[in-house]
Amino acid sequence: MDGGGRLLRSLTESSAGLFALSRPRFAGLPDSFDNGPVQFRNNTRRRSRAPKGFHLPALLPRTTRGGVGIALTIALFAATGLYGAVRGGQYQAFVAANGSPLDVAAKLVGFPIDAITISGIKELDQTEILKAAAIDPSHSLLFLDAAGVRERLRALPLVRNAVVTKLFPDRLTIAIDERDPVALWQINGHLSIVSADGVVIDDVHDDRFLTLPFVVGEGANGRVSEFLALLDAAGDLRSRILAGVLVGERRWTLKMDSGIEVALPETGAAEAMARLALLQKQSKLLDKDLVSVDLRDPERITARLSDDAAAARVDMLAKRPKRKVIPE
Repeated sequence: MDGGGRLLRSLTESSAGLFALSRPRFAGLPDSFDNGPVQFRNNTRRRSRAPKGFHLPALLPRTTRGGVGIALTIALFAATGLYGAVRGGQYQAFVAANGSPLDVAAKLVGFPIDAITISGIKELDQTEILKAAAIDPSHSLLFLDAAGVRERLRALPLVRNAVVTKLFPDRLTIAIDERDPVALWQINGHLSIVSADGVVIDDVHDDRFLTLPFVVGEGANGRVSEFLALLDAAGDLRSRILAGVLVGERRWTLKMDSGIEVALPETGAAEAMARLALLQKQSKLLDKDLVSVDLRDPERITARLSDDAAAARVDMLAKRPKRKVIPE
């Protein structure tokens, strides 16, 4: 555990025995080949000019010419072996298991990735982070592309930002800034979890997020913050608001737990919510047998009765005694 983050176990497995480095020896060469550079005698008493059309090997001492030949032979065999390994797939298998030649060399000289510290994760876990970052023991810290790791992590819908830092010689830190799920968004019958900036985090797979505010309609995800502000303005009515439906990508209609729909104006929606809360407190408006309440006109409120309530009202008015006309 480091700095509030979680420390993963070591990613580097022991490489003892994997690479046995030895100095090459060649049959037929003198011992001085291994002990130091070959010394050549310099005859300063005679100088000869190379004839026209000379060849470099003819000007080299015989010992040097032999060394160049051996080097060229070794290079030829190495190139042939590498070509065969590439064609046969052995090279690709080696790289997949151990990393690129540069990574292998960097790890051998002391720059592996021995530990990764991950901080800031809430909904994600370490396995998801490492999988998205595409980091494994074949990588070396020296040649790890930190910018590429950051971009791969930012591609996760739940990640708003990521900071990847290489701490030489062998440690990597990843700081994650996750998006917080704040609402559910329904569009064309599909239900998703969204963040405050409207980004879809994930589909709804279980009931963990079903208590989040619910918005419906085209573009409603991009105006989640606006809807959350309306909920704050609703006061005690907040718990009775089941969903907010964005109509024509312009204004909100609220679905109440009593089945009543409340139409809010395109501008001044927060003030309309305050009026509704006052009406509920004074007259229990939302407890009446209504279908809808229209608050789009700031000068008046229009309420529509349900069919049963409307029929009952008609019967009541029909049974009401008519007033007598008093002659003048």
